[in-house]
Amino acid sequence: MRGSIALPRAAIARLVAALATCLLAACDNNPWPHDAAASNTLFTAAKDSSPRHLDPTASYWSNETPYTLSIYEPPYGYHYLKRPIELMAKSAVDVAKPHYLDDKGQPLPDDAPAEAVAESVYDVRIKPGILYQPHPAFAKDAQGAYVYHRLRAGELGSRRTPLDFEQQGTREVVAEDFVYALKRHATTRITTPIFSTFAEYLVGLKEYGVRVKAEDARLVQGLDKASLDKPFLDFRQWPLEGASAPEKHLLRLRIKGKYPQWSYWMTLPFTAPVPWEADAFYAQPGMAGRDLTLDTWPVGSGPYMLVETVKERRIVLQRNPNYRGEPYPCEGAPGDQDKGLLDDCGKRTPFIDRMVFNVEREDAPRRGKFRQGFYDIEVFERTDTGMDYLVGMQDSEAVRQEYLDKGFRLNRGSDVNSYFIAFNMLDPVVGDSDDAAQKARNRKLRQALSIAIDWAEYSKVFPELAGAEAMSPLPPGIFGSREETPAGLNPVTHRLVNGQFVRRPIADAKRLLVEAGYPNGRDARTGKPLVLNYDFYAPPTPENKPRIEWVVRQFAKIDVQLEVRATDNNQFQDKVRKGKYQVFWLGWNADYPDAENFLFLLTSAAGKTKHDGENTANYSNPVYDQLFDRMKVLEDGPDKQKLIDQMVTISREDAPWTMGFFPYASAAVQHWVYNSKSAVLVRDQARYLRIDTRERVARTAAWNQAVWWPIGLGLLAVLAVWWLARRNLKRRERTNARGQVLSH
Repeated sequence: MRGSIALPRAAIARLVAALATCLLAACDNNPWPHDAAASNTLFTAAKDSSPRHLDPTASYWSNETPYTLSIYEPPYGYHYLKRPIELMAKSAVDVAKPHYLDDKGQPLPDDAPAEAVAESVYDVRIKPGILYQPHPAFAKDAQGAYVYHRLRAGELGSRRTPLDFEQQGTREVVAEDFVYALKRHATTRITTPIFSTFAEYLVGLKEYGVRVKAEDARLVQGLDKASLDKPFLDFRQWPLEGASAPEKHLLRLRIKGKYPQWSYWMTLPFTAPVPWEADAFYAQPGMAGRDLTLDTWPVGSGPYMLVETVKERRIVLQRNPNYRGEPYPCEGAPGDQDKGLLDDCGKRTPFIDRMVFNVEREDAPRRGKFRQGFYDIEVFERTDTGMDYLVGMQDSEAVRQEYLDKGFRLNRGSDVNSYFIAFNMLDPVVGDSDDAAQKARNRKLRQALSIAIDWAEYSKVFPELAGAEAMSPLPPGIFGSREETPAGLNPVTHRLVNGQFVRRPIADAKRLLVEAGYPNGRDARTGKPLVLNYDFYAPPTPENKPRIEWVVRQFAKIDVQLEVRATDNNQFQDKVRKGKYQVFWLGWNADYPDAENFLFLLTSAAGKTKHDGENTANYSNPVYDQLFDRMKVLEDGPDKQKLIDQMVTISREDAPWTMGFFPYASAAVQHWVYNSKSAVLVRDQARYLRIDTRERVARTAAWNQAVWWPIGLGLLAVLAVWWLARRNLKRRERTNARGQVLSH
């Protein structure tokens, strides 16, 4: 009978071990290996889904820039520390000053009026000695032939990444690579969101696109349309009139007319060099089927290179061993010296060896890991995550003390970006119309909804997402913006009362709704309720649900119903390209610090559905377009301001946007991360950051000490259960023994 106790003892031992493991796991929320804190690695989260495009020709979403601008090097960039933002050379030797030509090709003075300028010519000198990252596309044999440019079907073997190839190579970046990159915008094989814009300015690009399309059709003629494998489309074969390389390290660009903003475009991945070898390598049989493309495995000359990608889970960048090591800046804005932002003056960058981006959409677990020290920067590409911590410090003294003790860097400032709710102007209900009467009614519907959506209330309800209520598409800090001045009032949505901007009453919105044909939110002709589709490009997580419900309540103020269609970023992009949406939430981060970069979002040529541009509202107004064309060629000054004011007035009246708000900027950064100075426009910050690994090890160890008393308490509970079970077992044994004796 004693042998029957052995099984419970074994089970109890297993229970004790499981309990200890469970309790220890509960004390350790670290997603990384335990020795990772001592490595020169930056750990951060990616809030949105994995990047859709890492091909520099296709990439245009902010969640892709942490990777593209760490891997690629456009000719220009922005000074990391100086404010206001200052343009500077990156892969170029210096920022080229254009020279102007008339319609006969004769030189013009620098102050020539825009109408006299037929072409602006930019001679951009490229730094010699820049090398591409190691990649099999460059590998050559002893005879100088490319090792991996003649792969046949089935020869990929088990290789699934460029790192799986035995031989790697590199070569120098030359001016012809920048020409090749610009030519790639003419292809239809990949998404080219900026082709229409570049074709408007770069001489010959529009015609080049027609030719490339015809040549591509000839190449793929007779091939299975479902096949992912397509022959190499070699852009070197066809010259582009507006882009050439007269010398090995000289890039010459010919721009139509006078367009001062062209220099800003050369800070973006669209103009970064692309080696033809990469296109040739990835065009081989079987590559696309294994996701071996520039979209997934980029090839650049920047400080980092991609070494691991697990869709919707993790992306890892590693120091490019071929990077030359540009020096850290020695100048900055006032106050930067006192903040220690100039301590690394002149030192070679990058400082960090490796960066790990963990895809984690839900706010609570992500913030928890940051508070424990497991994320060095909560979300790398966002400049608003610090707001939640600042709000928490205001709400709780205990929280405030914790954050101060931990030394979180939570500096708050303004930035050049915006969020808004807008309308698809191609939609017959909320959009434009060829019928003048219907056009006017739909405009009044948009105006009514613009009044109803109270963005000041939004900042109060969601202070961690707070910002300044927008009166126009132009944020403060951009020339032409009248935000934060009396002249900046939006009369459609606000009134000036005692010197203060006050949102118009709901009664005004309801009156407009009646005039639009929807009294009490019902169609006056059919009596049916007005129900609109609302696309919110984020998953319906618990964190996002209150924001969605807030928007529903705003529309309900004037009895308009919303059908919420929450999607991820990729699904949202598919919807807008097909035009299958009505009301949507969108944000815009400035590409460059000029009014054109915001006002172009409402030009006809940039229409999303028709032209695959960035005008997601598909707004089209000929007068607005004419004013924009005149404004974009002007230098900052009174004439430009006058045109901007006229365009802003039109956008307010037509109300394709509800204007929204300009969010405050504040990143959430650990104290051991040095040189952090976040800004929407400066997206190549990775190479400037430095980590004090000793400080990280010490602080995370102190913040995450194991709590042993629950284990002791758990063990006592297990022993108590075991003692009771043993006592009951012995009692049954004695009872059975007495029963057996009595039966005899």
